[in-house]
Amino acid sequence: MEANNKTAEAAAPAAARPAGARPMGPRTGGRPGFGGARGGARGGRDGQRGGRDGQRGGRAERPKPEFDQKSIDVRRVARVVTGGRRFSFSVAMIIGDRKGRVGVGTGKAGDISLAMEKAVKDAKKHMITVRTTKSHSIAHDVKAKSSSAIIEIRPAPERGLVAGSAVRNVLELAGVTDVTAKILSGSKNKLNIARATIVALENLRAPKKAKEAAPKVEEVAAETKA
Repeated sequence: MEANNKTAEAAAPAAARPAGARPMGPRTGGRPGFGGARGGARGGRDGQRGGRDGQRGGRAERPKPEFDQKSIDVRRVARVVTGGRRFSFSVAMIIGDRKGRVGVGTGKAGDISLAMEKAVKDAKKHMITVRTTKSHSIAHDVKAKSSSAIIEIRPAPERGLVAGSAVRNVLELAGVTDVTAKILSGSKNKLNIARATIVALENLRAPKKAKEAAPKVEEVAAETKA
């Protein structure tokens, strides 16, 4: 009897199955052909990612900027108007090519990135060329003042760059080395210190003129004997 029941169940037509029942696939279960569709979709996505990676790899590298930049002061300032305050950003930047050209500029805007762009443009307008020696040092001592900041720069052979605060940033971006710098004032305003450094570098004489202006040893000896 049990064998007859099993054969009857196996031979039952598909219409006898309950309504809404879905035909099952192999023993692994799931919808028939579902794994293949999923594999095809994944393969398509992987192909798209591979194409994107290929496009990224084929992009040309960005050209290196002409000048290196260094921000020395970023402040949020406010302007009082009818109805409240309007905030904006003020940025002071130093730019240079490390080959003798350097400049300091400021910019103000509502967005910090736009303020930095304005500061860079202002620095390019006020850029100077530093007169250096063959060893990238300076020919003579120089002293300068800007607002309340006073600095002094002296040549120091084989000592590297000995400076601090914004003076070091300006000298690094200008490509000056083998010098010692000192801030003689009590001012800690980095913008004024950077501008004083620019004034000092602008007042440098050419190495040949500096040697001609220096007194000769024989003249000094004659003056001491007299």
